[in-house]
Amino acid sequence: MSIKKQKDNLNKIIKDFNFFGSKKYKLIVLLGLLGDFDSLEYAINLKNFIDYNPSKNVDIFVIAIGSDAGKEKFCNFTGFPYKNLEVVNDNKIHQKLMVSKGVDIGLGGWVNMLIMLSGIYSLKTIKEVIRGYTGDRNSKQIFSDEDQINLLNLIKFSGSFFKSTCGDGYLRPFELATYRLNNMIEILKNWNDYILDNKYLPQRGASFLLNNKDQIIYKYFSNDVLGYSSKMEDPVAFLTEKCR
Repeated sequence: MSIKKQKDNLNKIIKDFNFFGSKKYKLIVLLGLLGDFDSLEYAINLKNFIDYNPSKNVDIFVIAIGSDAGKEKFCNFTGFPYKNLEVVNDNKIHQKLMVSKGVDIGLGGWVNMLIMLSGIYSLKTIKEVIRGYTGDRNSKQIFSDEDQINLLNLIKFSGSFFKSTCGDGYLRPFELATYRLNNMIEILKNWNDYILDNKYLPQRGASFLLNNKDQIIYKYFSNDVLGYSSKMEDPVAFLTEKCR
């Protein structure tokens, strides 16, 4: 696809969904299913960026595959602004922008997703899973000491557990894995609302950052599960770097 065609398709999406905003920069994010691991995690990171950088001159809009019921639960769980999320019932928009549909060996979404989770045709996935258990000195911690973690009412502890065992000021061992387990529990509890059609389970996402002339100044296409950013240790670093 030519750059011009891509830009034309993106401009049409902005117009169709009224993604105009009022700020200097505009981030358009395409997610796969609402119930994708990447979708919840990326949305929470975007929400945190909005909260911690209120003066940043960027509007953030998201499109995901899902239902209205799923949208409501997704926004309640992630905190992402309801008005800035649009849901669609297929991946036609993803196809128009040449976003990867993930692995497709013809045996259905479940099999395709399991293949990707094993790292086949999804090379970054295993690295990310391992990072979740080993921690990362180059990433920020997720839980504060006051956070209360409740996993299915079976395991309950506070965020101070990570500090007492591994210190603080960085992503501690098992911290990211715990965070992702909590996200997975949310998906499983609300499966019918989050997973509109399991054939879209492998569908990946993309990010497009535009300036005030609607020129694309940054873009990223995901090809991997748990690979929604080019810099997973700081997934929204590009917003700080580009939106000056």
